[in-house]
Amino acid sequence: MNEAAHLNSDAEPSTDRINPVVFYSSAIGIVAFAVWTMFFTASAQNVINVALGWISDTFGWFYFLAVLLYLVFVVVIATSRYGKIRLGPDHSKPEFHVLTWAAMLFSAGIGIDLLFFCIAEPLTQYLAPPVGEGSTPQAARHAMELTFLHWGLSGWGVYTLVGMSLAYFSFRQGLPLTIRSSLYPIFGKRINGPIGHTVDTAAVLGTVFGIATSLGIGIIQLNYGLNHIFGVPEGVLTQSILVVAIVAFSAISAATGVERGIRRLSEFNMLLAVVLLLFVLFAGKTTFLLNALVMNIGDYLANFISLSLNTYAHEQPTEWLNAWTLFFWAWWIAWGPFVGLFLARISRGRTIREFVLGTLLLPLAFMMAWMSIMGNSALDMVMQGATEFGQQAVDNPGSSIYLFLEAFPLSWLTTAVVTVLAIVFFVTSGDSGSLVLSNFTSKLRDVNSDAPIWMRILWAAIIGVLTLALLIAGGLSALQGTVVIMGLPFSIVLLFMMAGLYKALSLEGMMADSYQKSLSGHLSGRATLEQTSMNWRQRLTRAMSFPSHSQARRYLTDIGKPAMEEIQQALTARGVVVEIVEGEGEQEHLALNVQLGSEQDFTYQIWPVRSSMPSFAVRTQRNSAHYYRLEVHLRQGSLGYDLMGYSKRQLIEDILDHYEHHMHFLHIQREQAVIAGDPGETGGAANPV
Repeated sequence: MNEAAHLNSDAEPSTDRINPVVFYSSAIGIVAFAVWTMFFTASAQNVINVALGWISDTFGWFYFLAVLLYLVFVVVIATSRYGKIRLGPDHSKPEFHVLTWAAMLFSAGIGIDLLFFCIAEPLTQYLAPPVGEGSTPQAARHAMELTFLHWGLSGWGVYTLVGMSLAYFSFRQGLPLTIRSSLYPIFGKRINGPIGHTVDTAAVLGTVFGIATSLGIGIIQLNYGLNHIFGVPEGVLTQSILVVAIVAFSAISAATGVERGIRRLSEFNMLLAVVLLLFVLFAGKTTFLLNALVMNIGDYLANFISLSLNTYAHEQPTEWLNAWTLFFWAWWIAWGPFVGLFLARISRGRTIREFVLGTLLLPLAFMMAWMSIMGNSALDMVMQGATEFGQQAVDNPGSSIYLFLEAFPLSWLTTAVVTVLAIVFFVTSGDSGSLVLSNFTSKLRDVNSDAPIWMRILWAAIIGVLTLALLIAGGLSALQGTVVIMGLPFSIVLLFMMAGLYKALSLEGMMADSYQKSLSGHLSGRATLEQTSMNWRQRLTRAMSFPSHSQARRYLTDIGKPAMEEIQQALTARGVVVEIVEGEGEQEHLALNVQLGSEQDFTYQIWPVRSSMPSFAVRTQRNSAHYYRLEVHLRQGSLGYDLMGYSKRQLIEDILDHYEHHMHFLHIQREQAVIAGDPGETGGAANPV
């Protein structure tokens, strides 16, 4: 079914083009900020620090509550009746195998940051915890709890919320693949004006700063690695060269698209990361590490709620909160539009329940194994006397994984592997980011297509300029400060996104309920029809018929269109606007569209579907290995049954059955709106413009 058919023709672009308001406002603002930070560094540092302090003092509690709320929401939706709803038409299937899907979402969603923090964070929390005494067994255990908190379910709940919402509204409701689409149930057509532009611009800004922060952290680490292996000097000049190189590779990968560039790089990186993880596990204290992994999982799950809501109100370790928990929550939120859109882009056809379980549990499983094995290996080294290594890792986090691997055999090989991992993680983050930002700032003809190559290259360059500017402005502290600041506006947008998605899903549930209530009348009417119009011999002939493409076309011309024309004439006589659409080529189908004003329009479509010829039919129909079914599609996708062999009268009755069901649904919707105190609200998310 063509989801774009649900869009109003005035709002649907005839060609791919930029969204000028979102593109120019965000691009100019980012470049201006980058220039300011590079040429007025002291002033920029001061403003960033003041803004960071104000947000931390005023909205710290909000970040804690919001991140937990996002996670609870997606879990509740997945376990509810709405979990079986597909992110796309009912007949759609996933495009990628689950392992490929997991590799892509993991590489885009975390990437380089695991290499930077897997050693540095556990050691920092162990040696300098937010409260209490450091360098104790209890501190080591709590250090892993905090590490799991910062990298676990909470952050992926943000990604899942954004991805689920974007995929639902784009692939199932036919709206553009942008953040504003998820707010349609709340603001209606106003999302095409200033409200939508503001929301999309906030998403773009958060995304750019989030990606720039991640790339900046990776540049710091990669610079140390090159110095460690090849003696390349550390400094702004080297980092500038690395930024240019990474941007170039990211632009090339983004230009090749999801299927070839991003997919292959993600699979390669995932494999390389697993190999490195297994090497550390079996080259180190294997039994100890497995015991620690089990203990860490238990601690994290047992104390999840208290960890998630611990704002340290009495102790007030403000500097620690800004550098760790608040930074991580804002960072996940800032990355939300980027990773969420990318997850949506690769998840069409999965059910909401599959999507939520996959995006929460698959990364969580790897994160737990990675952080626990790497982190506990480093903690054990420090607890056994390698205090100098521990202090170096805390003082210079970029060096931590290189110093760590020196304690293992084949360090020359493993450090080279880490460097390759860092570079490829850079590229997968950069190319995914430029692809997503291009789609955010474009008006695309098809939600399944991507923005032009030149725009992806441009966004890769903008990301590079901002990354370099933040490195010049103060390195890691500037990166962390700006992401906390930029994450706040989008955290509020996410609350509206939750409300919009819940409202739309409730509407779809209402539609399913109305179908069940009106089904008995349709079935009784169908039984009478079959008794009078189709005897058993005709039904048997129809069941054993396997028509060719030309026969299916002829049915649409001789039976389908005349039946729809009769209904069109009858409804037009009653003042209803009705159109018949005949698709061609890959979009070959026949559609009857009934416009119902401010309420959800009715559409009934017949699509020829190529199917494999059953083995028992081959003996009599050897000319082709395929035959064609004429499947009924409503707004939510294919209903799965075949119309071939229906007479014109039977087809008219079938259309009217579904039209009556639609009328019943609109009646229930109006009644619910009156009960809710909003009698004027009838369109909801179901009739996008």
